Amino acid sequence: MTTLLLVRHGLTDLTGPVLAGRTPGVHLSEAGRAQATALAGRVAGVRLDAIVSSPLERCRETAQAVAEGRELEVITDERFIECGYGDWTGRPLKELAKEPLWPVVQAHPSAVTFPGGESLAEMQHRAVAAVREWNRRLGEKAVYLVCSHGDVIKAIVADALGLHLDHFQRITADPAALTVIRYAPLRPFVHRINDMGGIEAFRGFGGERRGRKTSPGAMPPSAADPEPRKVRLCRSSTTTHRRGSSPVPWGGRARGSSSCRPGPRAD
Repeated sequence: MTTLLLVRHGLTDLTGPVLAGRTPGVHLSEAGRAQATALAGRVAGVRLDAIVSSPLERCRETAQAVAEGRELEVITDERFIECGYGDWTGRPLKELAKEPLWPVVQAHPSAVTFPGGESLAEMQHRAVAAVREWNRRLGEKAVYLVCSHGDVIKAIVADALGLHLDHFQRITADPAALTVIRYAPLRPFVHRINDMGGIEAFRGFGGERRGRKTSPGAMPPSAADPEPRKVRLCRSSTTTHRRGSSPVPWGGRARGSSSCRPGPRAD
């Protein structure tokens, strides 16, 4: 089975308040660079056959952090670029939430074409087609990483889960989080979604890199989470939360963080 590690880029200064979209020149913030470094540590022991990225700077910078120390060049693929938000690009989310189209984006995204931009259905089609082509190109034993954007990742995951695009807002893709999908001849298998755990979570996917020790920042499950905790589910998302834990080993947000918010990811 071909194994895909899907990664959202790290934080930027616009992540959260503004829909950056395809705005050029949006780089990782200091926090985003730290996230990218931590991400590289989490997958340091995983053999990768390719590292692919959206052409936008924030993704290329995140992917480059993973590529450091490997004999791999980051390959850009336009099909993994952010959704074309058109006239919505660069506008504050608070302002966009007042647009008549906003509720449609939340409830019926398959019907949405952004003014002056791309439809969400077109975005999903190109991204899924790119994944399938990379799977064929690299082969069934390959493990590769793709760094992309929130809505693109959610659309790929929805396809892998067999969900209609109208349900993709139920999926979460946080900055620098990992999603793992294995593609078999008959169907994909989604192993992890929005994961912020250590490298041990990914052992066995294509084998470990030779001659590379586990990153000091990659803690075994016992160290990262010494005792079991209760799990509660955010009602507005499939994201899982652990009470009192940070970071949450299998993704999501720690207790006390902002609530889950669907809609176009403020990249």
